[in-house]
This record gives sequence, structure tokens and C-alpha cells, in this order.
Amino acid sequence: MVSKTTKEINSSLQRTPIAIVGMASIFPQAKNMREYWENILNKVDCITDIPSSHWNVEDYYDPDPKARDKTYCKRGGFIPKIDFNSLEFGLPPNLLEVTDVSQILSLIVAKKAMEDANYGESRQFARDRVGVILGAAAMGAQMSHPYRARLESPTWRKVLKSSGVSDEDAEKIIDKVKSAYVEWQENSFPGMLSNIVAGRIANRLNLGGINCTLDAACASSLAALKMAISQLLEGRCDAMLTGGVDLDNTVFAYLCFSKTPAISRKQQIRPFDIDGDGMLLGEGIGMMVIKRLEDARRDGDRIYALSKGSRRTAIGCWRKILRPISRAVQVRRNPPDCS
Repeated sequence: MVSKTTKEINSSLQRTPIAIVGMASIFPQAKNMREYWENILNKVDCITDIPSSHWNVEDYYDPDPKARDKTYCKRGGFIPKIDFNSLEFGLPPNLLEVTDVSQILSLIVAKKAMEDANYGESRQFARDRVGVILGAAAMGAQMSHPYRARLESPTWRKVLKSSGVSDEDAEKIIDKVKSAYVEWQENSFPGMLSNIVAGRIANRLNLGGINCTLDAACASSLAALKMAISQLLEGRCDAMLTGGVDLDNTVFAYLCFSKTPAISRKQQIRPFDIDGDGMLLGEGIGMMVIKRLEDARRDGDRIYALSKGSRRTAIGCWRKILRPISRAVQVRRNPPDCS
């Protein structure tokens, strides 16, 4: 079946609205959706200095945008520490060392989103009709860089020899440098692949519909949402877990955006402001469970909001989605219309 165009999707959405029935997230200074909404209500600035757990500012920061191999930014949005019980998801603890943190934390958010929609482990439903489509741009950087660094040993060897270092000492130095990076293992490759984010969720939560990730840069989550809606409208799935994942605040990411340059030199975010001079990097995971409205009503699902158009879904819906989170939300007979 050929995928529908935006015009066709919008026409279908007018006849078959899509209901958002579950949500979960991890954002800067917010372990869950309620904390996220409280930060918005309280006008909390969640932009902070680079934490020591990420990279050393002294090594890579220089206020001069033209400084070689340096970033002129040392601020961003960073998620709080999240506890993860690998056994809860059937993962051996030794797998975590070679698995990108995005894959690990996405499992937590996915499970919470399904539970928020009342489709947890204890409920019986057609799991083979539930798909997972996530936007995941620039994934795996945390894991791929150490492995690539290990492959540079021939270059190190040449430099050491040309500097008069003996062969024996050169090998000792190379071994010490390599010891700073995680070694290649059987699970190293899948641990850094972006498509494994959705695949691991589908596998661990036993969801049998389509699963994939897509990269549309800053529009990745919107593209994922549109594709997930298409799956519902075309009847390929009865429910979709969709959203976005981006936890790449490595120094490599900062260098990429600094040399473009896209990062604010004032290190401040000012959307739609005449004084805005760029963006800042931030971490976050947000997921939604969506269904056809008629199915959601039939199944007695709590409905946060409706979508009746693909282009305006994000802006129109998120304002109306977040508003109810500030209070206990019951099943709503007339959910907000995000057309």
C-alpha cells in the first residue's frame, strides 16, 4: 500500500481523528511529565552549565568561535539522573556498558507511556497490532566515538615513532590510551544503532507491529508522529507508540553545532525574539500512545487530545495536551480538538 500524502492524511484525519491516550517523558530537570509541566508553570529555566558527567569544559571551551577544536558554548539542557533496573527489562547488567543510554532510557519512557495509557503488562490486548516509530537523530555518538578512537592506534604509533619513542614504549603508551575506551564486544554494534531503540522497545514490551526510527534532523519527532498516524489511518496498526529521542550532548555534538555555527553566542534561547541568535543543545525523550478515536472510545481509554491535521499536530496539540497534566485527568467526553 502506498503511503498517503499530507493532503490525503489531513482529509482522512477529518473523518478519522487520532486520539492521544498515553504519554511519558524525561526532560531537563524533569523525570516525568508532571515535573515537566510544573517547570513550565513555574517558568523554570532548565538550561544549566555542562555537568562534569558529560565533558570537561576546561578541555574544550573557548569563548572565541574561531578557536580550533573548541566550542564557544558551555550550557545546555540535561536530564536528571534516572535509575535503571536492567533486570526489569530482561537485560543482563554487563550489556549496559556497551549500550547507548538512549536505548536504555527509552525503555523506561516507553513502558511508562504504555502504562499511562492503561496498556501495561497485566492487560490483555492485541500486542501484534501495536507499532513503535520514533524520531532519533544523531544517535549512538556516546558509544561510537570510543570505538572509533581505538581504531586510531596506527596513527598514534606513527606519531610516537616519529617523535623518537622506542617501539616498546610506543606500544605501552598505545595500550594505556586504549584502556581509556570501552573494548569491542559482541553487543557493541547493536548497542550503538539508532534503529535498535525502537526494536528493543518492541522486543521488551512484546509489541508486534512495525518498529523503526527515522532521522529528519530537528523535525524527527514530528516526522515519526506523521508516519505513526499513517499506520493507523491505513489500518496497519491499531495503536502506535511514537515520539522523539535525543540524548546526544557530547562534546562532538557541541563542536558540530558551534562550527556551523548554530549555537547562540549569548548562550541563551530566545525563540521568535528579534534578539535571538541561535539555539542550544538539550537532552530529552518524549513518547505518546495514539489510537483512532473510535477505537479509543470503544476501549474506554482516557483521551488527552485529538489530532485532525498532520502539519499542525505538534504546536496545536502539545499546548492542549500539557494543560490537563496540571490536575488529575479523568476520562473526558469532549477531548480538545487539535485540528
